[in-house]
Amino acid sequence: MSDPRPASPPGMPLPGMPPADLSPADLAETARRVLPGGGFGNMAGEIVIREGRGGRVRDTEGRDYIDFLLGSGPMLVGHAHPEVNAAVIEQLGRGSTFFASNEPGIRLAEAIVAAVPCAEQVRFASTGTEADAYAMRLARAHRRRPKILKFEGGYHGMSDYALMSLWSAAPGNSATPVADSAGIPDSLRGEMLVCPYNDLEAARALVAAHHDEIAGVIVEPMQRLIPPRPGFLQGLRDLTAEHGILLIFDEVVTGFRLAYGGAQEYYGVVPDLCTLGKVIGGGHPLSAIAGRAEIMAHFDRARAGDAFLPQIGTLSGNPVAAAAGLATLEILRRPGAYERIFATGRALQAALREALAEAGIPALILGEPPMFDAVFTTRATITEHRGMLDTDKAMSGRFNAFLRARGVFKSEGKIYVSLAHDARDITEAGTAFAEAARLAKAPSPAHA
Repeated sequence: MSDPRPASPPGMPLPGMPPADLSPADLAETARRVLPGGGFGNMAGEIVIREGRGGRVRDTEGRDYIDFLLGSGPMLVGHAHPEVNAAVIEQLGRGSTFFASNEPGIRLAEAIVAAVPCAEQVRFASTGTEADAYAMRLARAHRRRPKILKFEGGYHGMSDYALMSLWSAAPGNSATPVADSAGIPDSLRGEMLVCPYNDLEAARALVAAHHDEIAGVIVEPMQRLIPPRPGFLQGLRDLTAEHGILLIFDEVVTGFRLAYGGAQEYYGVVPDLCTLGKVIGGGHPLSAIAGRAEIMAHFDRARAGDAFLPQIGTLSGNPVAAAAGLATLEILRRPGAYERIFATGRALQAALREALAEAGIPALILGEPPMFDAVFTTRATITEHRGMLDTDKAMSGRFNAFLRARGVFKSEGKIYVSLAHDARDITEAGTAFAEAARLAKAPSPAHA
């Protein structure tokens, strides 16, 4: 597909960036040679990003994009924010990592406790996968029960337990999980229970049948793009509290994005534990488990006794990442920050909805203003994973390809909004939405 946008001269970096060492062709050839599939496993490898500023990125071909990927979410205040960069540079002058406790990490933990309703104590890790895996283990240690209940289609990282019924397409929802990756022992299936998201009655039935075995219920408060039905999260809170089961909110994505206190503030439901990531590291590898002190005590050898849960990571609480996170949270605390993010998101949602309607393409705009996307379907609503399977994948692929060709960089299933996106980005994105919708409706060789 040809690209209608003029490319900036290759090798012309944004201010302060050094020139590329390899040509785009050399980079592509090297990637194909040294990386499985020619990429990192996250995005398709044909676009190689060179640099980013604010709400935009530039690839190694010199083409600029409005960036709605945001590194899969961490860059909520935009790329290369000068205050975040300054905090990182200051910390780099003091050292990159120590393994021991450090001041930025302690201060960031204090900021998280002050912000997040369920957080009385915090333990750091480096990735969302680690945080979710530790949270499930923590629930098992606290309850001394083996099973975790999750929701079909819910994403909780790349651990063996989390990769149960994530992409499941088998007929009908089932309490018996399906392993969605090669290499997962079949024996683990017996340790997980699976329930359709937003189905409180199904959750009640599973808990009634297995409450003596269940350690915790883990849920994305907003599952991918699907918001909770009114009463669903509070129903889970009441159900788990009734049986002494721990409720875990996976807020790796929603933490500090839907509100400063995360989805638990936004939706008004407080879990026992939550996991955080992405935003709290300001673009650097950092995640956290946070929750009630009596539960977090399992990480404390002196208090936990035989229920001690060891948690060691070379870069856990890394001071550079913590400094970036502290600077990011300081920016987000400023008056008007979330109002601006939501206003930008609503304007983009409206532009996307209008573009698809004018092109006559059936679609839902699903999600919340800071994080949403178009789902190509004739359904009036989607409330759980099975509904997401019944969508027009071919239309989605065409639409996203035309968007990339017109300077909009996003994943195949999500638009992330940042504080750095501005009126120009909204206007240009709206034009790209309209052009991409028109072309996706009636693709032909002339449009390539």
